[in-house]
Amino acid sequence: MKNSAIEWTHHTFNPWIGCTKVSPGCKNCYAAAQDHRWGHDRWGVGKDRERTTIANWRKPVQWNAEAVALKERHRVFCASLADVFDPEVTDVWRIDLFDLVRRTPQLDWLLLTKRPENVRAMITTSIDAFVRSPDATMETVAMLEAWSEGRPPANVWLGTTVEDQQRADERIPALIEVPAAVHFLSCEPLLERIDLSGFFGGPYVGIPGDVVHPNFNAGIDWVIGGGESGGGARPMAPAWAKALRDQCRAASVPFLFKQWGDFNAEGKRVGKKVAGRQLDGVQHDGYPEARP
Repeated sequence: MKNSAIEWTHHTFNPWIGCTKVSPGCKNCYAAAQDHRWGHDRWGVGKDRERTTIANWRKPVQWNAEAVALKERHRVFCASLADVFDPEVTDVWRIDLFDLVRRTPQLDWLLLTKRPENVRAMITTSIDAFVRSPDATMETVAMLEAWSEGRPPANVWLGTTVEDQQRADERIPALIEVPAAVHFLSCEPLLERIDLSGFFGGPYVGIPGDVVHPNFNAGIDWVIGGGESGGGARPMAPAWAKALRDQCRAASVPFLFKQWGDFNAEGKRVGKKVAGRQLDGVQHDGYPEARP
């Protein structure tokens, strides 16, 4: 989708549709609910994912040309209705996506996954799928081989969803094991207070009660935080959001506060638009600089 309504991206692109819920943050998944309302059955283990149209796959090429003409870099969130590293998806589709990423160097591709443990292996299996893809090129294979050897594409930002401490402890180490121009976290829906201290590459000392995790020298470059909206939305305590903000500030990591969600800072259900996205009266719109 061009000119996405999502605050932290310019466009959204879905190479396919469908996924499987894997953790508490997925409970009220808007994409799954929307899919079912449309009469589809693409969610769950063993359910067929659906590749989007050829016309849809052409859109990022157009966005890239527009970004070139404007002499700007544009961000593309991939995928809001799926997960790039879903094991139910064929490696042929994935290498076709990586081929599209290679052909659009003026776009920074934000690959957000709840399955960071799959990324490294799927880079390799995508290379193996090259012979079965009618569209991928040897240049894309070379890009993936370089990535597997520690030289990531300059326009791939790799992120994972971290809604609670368990997911932080499980997913962040797997995320940072994979080289990327930018590593980022989406702490949305934020379901509890999260300590990210050790994952910034150094101890955080600013909020009483923080537990310093083993130092993974993570290089987390960006944190997005926000509450839940939509049917069944769960409220977010202001202290949880403020803890993210303060940890990022102490570590000099850009922080973007996306939304309060359906519940405002006083815990009243007023709707996403009314609740807004100011934290202590400030709108936080931090972004990282991509590093090749």
